[in-house]
Amino acid sequence: MPMNSYSVRLKQVVEEFNLIVARESSDYDRIDLMVEEVMRPGLPLAGFFTHFEPLRLQVIGNAEATYLHSLTPERRAETFDRLFSYHIPALVFARNIEPMPECMQMAEKHDITILRCLESTSYVVSSLITYLKNALAPRITRHGVFVEVYGEGLLLMGESGIGKSEAAAELLKRGHRLIADDAVEIRKVAGNTLRGTSPELIRNYIEIRGIGVINVAKLFGMAAIKDESTVDLVVNIVPVGNEQIFDRLGLEEQYMDLLGVKVPAITIPVRPGRNLAIILEVAAMNNRQKKMGYNAAAEFTEQINRHFDETAGQSF
Repeated sequence: MPMNSYSVRLKQVVEEFNLIVARESSDYDRIDLMVEEVMRPGLPLAGFFTHFEPLRLQVIGNAEATYLHSLTPERRAETFDRLFSYHIPALVFARNIEPMPECMQMAEKHDITILRCLESTSYVVSSLITYLKNALAPRITRHGVFVEVYGEGLLLMGESGIGKSEAAAELLKRGHRLIADDAVEIRKVAGNTLRGTSPELIRNYIEIRGIGVINVAKLFGMAAIKDESTVDLVVNIVPVGNEQIFDRLGLEEQYMDLLGVKVPAITIPVRPGRNLAIILEVAAMNNRQKKMGYNAAAEFTEQINRHFDETAGQSF
């Protein structure tokens, strides 16, 4: 299995899930998790290590614990000795299961971290996988402004100074939310799902030319910010007069490729005095309608074509 190009510290996962450290390895603070899968090592405990992935977190549940208790202490020690010889990042005991003495003995021998948690095994496994998929997801950073309008994540892109941040400020006054200004970190968390967020350093801040940097949470309230959102629509903002031909009806489908995902895109020409915030609200609602199966442009075109067909039939 190829390793992910990103990693997350085991210590961070322990703190996130309130795991109990039963034994801390000498390199505990430096252990990185680089694969998003989590494994219940039933077959390896029985001696079958073909296709075993040692980079995964290993989780012991009731089934594995019952099997281990059925073994003699000597056989149990041999089982943990072989498992830990693969230098797994950590072994997690779910359901508040007490680690066996042989487990702790072999963990000491191979310097392995042993963890415990109170939750059920299925909850621990599913939660860890979800967390790791998000933390290790492929990502890119794009210059722009990311806002959530009527539940739709709009990625505003365009040349510097065209008014993206000003439009975002107007949207905030209208009750919408800011996710990121200037730099947007986009992660591919599933097959065709992109999530956008802000780098930690500039989160909740927005820069408006002539005013400077403002803290959105303090100025507009906590309801005006959000940590992340799905990237639903890319809005390319361009100045009027750049010789670009625009689709007046909206029949032409535009897309932008982000991390291999085709995201719907539109191009909006702007000039001084044009209310961009209202246009973005309409764009968000229209994109939502399209996702629900309704396309106003297609319906309008069909009505026009039907009208001309009827008119042509009456002329004969």
